[in-house]
Amino acid sequence: MDIAVGAKTDVGLKRSHNEDELCIDPDLGLYLVCDGMGGRNAGEVASRLAVETIQRHMREARLNENLPMIGAADRQFSTQTNRLASAIRLANQAIRNAAKQTAEQEGMGTTVVSAALNGQVLSVAHVGDSRMYLIRGDTIQQLTADHSLVAEQVRRGLLTEEEAERSPQKNIITRALGVDDTVDVALDEVPLMREDRVLLCSDGLTRGVKPAEILEVIRCEEEPQDASERLVELANAAGGLDNTTVILITVHHTASLGSAGARGIG
Repeated sequence: MDIAVGAKTDVGLKRSHNEDELCIDPDLGLYLVCDGMGGRNAGEVASRLAVETIQRHMREARLNENLPMIGAADRQFSTQTNRLASAIRLANQAIRNAAKQTAEQEGMGTTVVSAALNGQVLSVAHVGDSRMYLIRGDTIQQLTADHSLVAEQVRRGLLTEEEAERSPQKNIITRALGVDDTVDVALDEVPLMREDRVLLCSDGLTRGVKPAEILEVIRCEEEPQDASERLVELANAAGGLDNTTVILITVHHTASLGSAGARGIG
């Protein structure tokens, strides 16, 4: 695959440690951002465990196509997308099991937004309010729907976007890994075109930086690493209230997307 990738994670200005975790695995075509939550340092344990479990499951599936799926497959999506959902469900189990074994980790959890590139198709799987955007030409499109209280109220017509931004409940998420024994993973598939850019990010970015600002940075910065660093700078300039993590993927060619590695990873 002829792509370029940039990434940046930052603790922000208000937090004492970083509970975000990311994964860039061009060999698998796998990209993840997780935003941990929980008491003490349990959030970073949950996010790290999610990344490790998802990456391992995807790697094992690459080596063994008969590896059992965790959970039922959704027939409207490809094997690759269903495998990504399987990996996320397995991560949910791993976090639940770890929390039961250590009192300090009880109640820990994490969001996850994940992308898998296979051929010309982008597999999308997510839980929580970490987001994925598609930047195509002069447009930016959110590919994920936040699993949060205010987002659901907006979708039901109970709040406007402006009211949701001001709501004291805007940080309450309704779905996360580690909360329940099973998890509902949202899935999608998107055909990619040459020069498309895909952004994965934790809510540390989107709490303070609007989509129009994100689009402007990505359009102005030729290198994805430079754009990633600039986006984190904007999040901190907006207050840096949370950890911020971004992964930006630029697709230079869509032919045989799974056949080569990434370049320009920072």
